[in-house]
Amino acid sequence: MSSITFSALAGRFSASALLGGLSRCLTSPWAIILAVALAFLLNAHSLPLSDVDEGAFSEATREMLARGNLVSPTLNGEARHDKPILIYWLQAAAVYVLGVDEFSFRLPSILAALAWVVVLYRFVARQEEQSTAVVSVLAMVLSLQVGFVAKAAIADALLNLFICLALFAIYDLFLAGRKGLGTTAIRRQQCLIYLALGLGFLTKGPVAVFLPLVIGSLFFISAGAWREALRTAFFLPGWVIFLSIVLPWHVMVFLDQGDAFFRGFYLQHNLNRYASTFEGHGGNPFYYLLVLPLVLMPFSGWLLAIAGRLLAGLKRADEAALFERFLMCWFAVVLVFFSFSRTQLPHYLLYGCTPLFILLARHRQIDKQRLLAFLPVVLWGLLLAALPWIFERLAGHLTRPLEIILLDGLTAAFARPASWLLALFALLVLAISVWRRLPVWQGLVLIGLLQAGLVFGVIAPCVLSVTQGPVRDAGELARSMGEPVLAYKFNQPSFSVYRQAITPARVPGAGELVITRRDRLDSLAQEVAPLGVTEVYQRGFVSLLRVGESIAHE
Repeated sequence: MSSITFSALAGRFSASALLGGLSRCLTSPWAIILAVALAFLLNAHSLPLSDVDEGAFSEATREMLARGNLVSPTLNGEARHDKPILIYWLQAAAVYVLGVDEFSFRLPSILAALAWVVVLYRFVARQEEQSTAVVSVLAMVLSLQVGFVAKAAIADALLNLFICLALFAIYDLFLAGRKGLGTTAIRRQQCLIYLALGLGFLTKGPVAVFLPLVIGSLFFISAGAWREALRTAFFLPGWVIFLSIVLPWHVMVFLDQGDAFFRGFYLQHNLNRYASTFEGHGGNPFYYLLVLPLVLMPFSGWLLAIAGRLLAGLKRADEAALFERFLMCWFAVVLVFFSFSRTQLPHYLLYGCTPLFILLARHRQIDKQRLLAFLPVVLWGLLLAALPWIFERLAGHLTRPLEIILLDGLTAAFARPASWLLALFALLVLAISVWRRLPVWQGLVLIGLLQAGLVFGVIAPCVLSVTQGPVRDAGELARSMGEPVLAYKFNQPSFSVYRQAITPARVPGAGELVITRRDRLDSLAQEVAPLGVTEVYQRGFVSLLRVGESIAHE
């Protein structure tokens, strides 16, 4: 046999060994550990808190501890009725133990996301083989939006956990009745449903009950099990569990505030938020169909590749088809419900994405749809590689001072080596997409790992250094000065977190410190004339000033 033949055999052996080893790695718990480290933990301790949401949740928690009132959250001294109490209690516990820093405020979300991983793995492992459970978890952890929510100091990772717990228990309840497992097994699942609904309600209110209720009811009716649904709806011990979780704090907040929370949260932040546009987050019925590819990136093409298979499966009535019907019903209800909301944010769609991760794992053999599966992520990689060029081209077309300041900062932040890393990511994505012997799902998971490292190791630090770094620095400087500070047309709650003091919003007087945006200096100067202002700190779009010492300002 010639040396060429030996070389060819050696090459095939080594390639086969490499692919086999890669497949074993990507279906082992070690892959989950690596994915979690990159998507949930990387830089969670060092990234500045983002505004408005992270800053608002964190400052409300800090004020609860500072005031010694663990019943009624406030934000800069004003009552905050945006959410119920559970996320604030969990953040307060972390801050009490670890101190006031970014990781403490984010720890409850990280732990909730880890619990979300565990319950997803265990649920899928009960229905499918272990490898499917691992792949579904990898798809979840490495999806772009999940990584952001998992390390954000907001309530959504916790809410996703409880929605999943409730709906997994609902499906297990359906199976228990279908298989005749007995009263004990059925009641166990019913109690778990009400426990999850109660904790979800205490996290974000009625949506945590509404979605599982509608999804579960539609599925049970479609499967001819409406009697079991009715029995669960009137399960008295479940209602005792639910009310024992929800009622005590509602009584306490009523005794502390009267009906202010009920009017502010249930009317303003639930009914009115659904019927009206809040905080400029309006949308249209197609909004979530448009953002879904970005939410699931890099797995958007994977979903497109299996869409026809999923729709065809709706015609079947076997047990596997019923399972997929449940999963698709879950996603469809969330998609339709939030598509008609007048206030829309990308992370709302995550409440319905967990079933998609399971469906992706179940239908991971998509090698015949290679082009469709990789096309969205290839375009995504090219877009990221072009970011520095896009920033440079935008520079001559912006007219608003704030946009110019931020774009200048982003252009500088994404200079080398960040621009090289973005280009390298695009090249690696292209290389993986054309590696034809590599199964498509494995290639997409590899890209997911690379994406997590790039987004949370490079892109997020660059962006937040420009959009939030100046706020953090100004807050820490103001704290070291030990003086009261006022906010002038400046809605960045994280400033109060870093300053560790309330920052009232009003026009300042002589001798007072004030925080504002650089593009609002002229307006501030007119408000305090003829006193004038002098600059104490300036970076990016943030200016910390003292009123009344001179009339010179930038």
